[in-house]
Amino acid sequence: MTTNTSDSTPKQHVFEADVARLLHMMVHSVYTDKDVFLRELISNGADACEKLRYEAITSPGLLSDDQPARMTVLLDEENLRLVLEDNGIGMSHDEMAEALGTIARSGTRAFMERVEAAKEKEGAQLIGQFGVGFYSAFMVADRVDVISRRAGSDEAWLWSSDGKGSYTVGPADIADAPARGTRIMLHLMEDAKTYTSRWTIERIVKEQSGHVPVPIYIVEKPGAEAVEVTDGSALWTKPKSEITKDEYNDFYRGISGQYDEPAVTVHFRAEGRHEYTALAFVPGSQPFDLFDPDRKGRIKLYVKRVFITDDAELLPRYLRFIRGLIDTSDLPLNVSREMIQESPILAAIRKGLTSRILTSLEKLGENDAEAFIKVWEAFGTVLKEGIYEDYERRAQLMALSRFRSTAGAAGFRSLADYIKDMNQGQTAIYYLAGSNLEQLRSSPQIEGFRARGIEVLLLTDPVDSFWVTNAPDFEGKSFKSVSQGAADLDQIAKPDGAAPTKAETTEDVGNLIAFAKSALGEAVSDVRASDRLTESAVCLVAPEHGPDRQLEKILQGAGRLDAAAKPVLEINPDHALIRAIAGTSVEDAAFREDAVQLLLDQARVLDGDKPENPRAFAERLARVFERALKG
Repeated sequence: MTTNTSDSTPKQHVFEADVARLLHMMVHSVYTDKDVFLRELISNGADACEKLRYEAITSPGLLSDDQPARMTVLLDEENLRLVLEDNGIGMSHDEMAEALGTIARSGTRAFMERVEAAKEKEGAQLIGQFGVGFYSAFMVADRVDVISRRAGSDEAWLWSSDGKGSYTVGPADIADAPARGTRIMLHLMEDAKTYTSRWTIERIVKEQSGHVPVPIYIVEKPGAEAVEVTDGSALWTKPKSEITKDEYNDFYRGISGQYDEPAVTVHFRAEGRHEYTALAFVPGSQPFDLFDPDRKGRIKLYVKRVFITDDAELLPRYLRFIRGLIDTSDLPLNVSREMIQESPILAAIRKGLTSRILTSLEKLGENDAEAFIKVWEAFGTVLKEGIYEDYERRAQLMALSRFRSTAGAAGFRSLADYIKDMNQGQTAIYYLAGSNLEQLRSSPQIEGFRARGIEVLLLTDPVDSFWVTNAPDFEGKSFKSVSQGAADLDQIAKPDGAAPTKAETTEDVGNLIAFAKSALGEAVSDVRASDRLTESAVCLVAPEHGPDRQLEKILQGAGRLDAAAKPVLEINPDHALIRAIAGTSVEDAAFREDAVQLLLDQARVLDGDKPENPRAFAERLARVFERALKG
């Protein structure tokens, strides 16, 4: 056999480190998904092609064969092998020993100490520093052979190891080596056979390495034709003017796994202190995981067009429905591409991307109200989480928000719309929170507001009960629940300018209220005449201080409130039923007690609850029926 050196015997080198222990750490501590090995090897190959391109600027002879950069993945199911080959810069003997022996020469303990130190240090760049990416191949292979030939060299070298204690480096037959570049042969473990499946490899390549700067080909079996699966181009690197709507839509469907069209596309390149490209989409419909308790985002992170992770915190959690990617060459990495360090660069990207997305939503609201409402109906619930969580952007998010209200039968209203139409003397933005829109529309608690032409926001999302208590005001107007405290409606003018008048509380009604306070005892904190009721006889409201009725229910349901505050029972002194009960003889204490207890249960039902004691409720109702029938 012809060799490229007088000494054709491969030399064996014993790993100075305990590689078995090292690889155990790699598999169980550095990487969480075995598929990552393919991404790492493709990334190394793409880097080699980029290095050749740069070196060829000063040494054009390195590209004398005029072959474009490419990577090839060959599948050999019969022999349980996976082969990856690039035509990049390649490695000499010394470069191969350096690149593939760095971990071993560091010593296991020293390596681990350096890894831990790098975790604590901002900006540490470990990928490639220790050969970590290459060694991920041993997660799926029980032996790895590497043949490499440096561009412009007449020598080729073979590196081989089972990753358990030693490796060999020796000359390779020049006829069996690439014309330039590196060929990596993975002798797969039995349980890694799936990596000889074209479907599996093509899926991983497209998902994780579909946008590396060199085209990738797959050879399905030895002797088969090479088929291009990625073309080495990245959509996000093209000028927006050169990208069609259909291309954006196809890319969105590929990156999101959805079949709709994006409602908003955000594509920009940030330049200056930190440079990065962003391509993000607001989906046209809700993703299936929108309400995942973990609230994780789905923005993919690329570094130099190589996929790193889709688990980096690149957007606040209330924008978790956004799909897309960030591509940067500035971001520092930790030991693996899955563990991105928190850094000023990441914070700047997060801030810039968030601002662009919210600004795009603002523009959509201004220019296409109908399209914006569709977005709001799909994602308004989670966007409002930001009002509660993101103090810096609270005002912007509140301005974006849309609400149902008593002012329109079916339409949405902004807070700016609400303030523009406020009545003279009105100082607060009134709202009513609950779980059902129709129930809120018919709530007795808004009757007085409706009668005076005062708009009430109808809030049906659980998060509404939290953000309204966390947002002190909007344009100087505070938020006030109509189910809490006194209504104070007599301070607000009617639409026609006439001052509202409160219903007169007669002596009989006054006596009934005093009796009710005594009869109901600890069940309520107070009984009083209401100026918010115009049609219903009674309603319940929360005391002036503490949570309103809906927030109280949510906190109790979540086990975060031991006991609810005693509600206030408000009575409509002008209602025929109240006047009738008040007109009964004070001597008929049993009937009056049944009546006020039933009024309290009626108020509970109107509030969406049930009688506290259903049996006692039924018995009281029966006694009242009997009295009425006899009378």
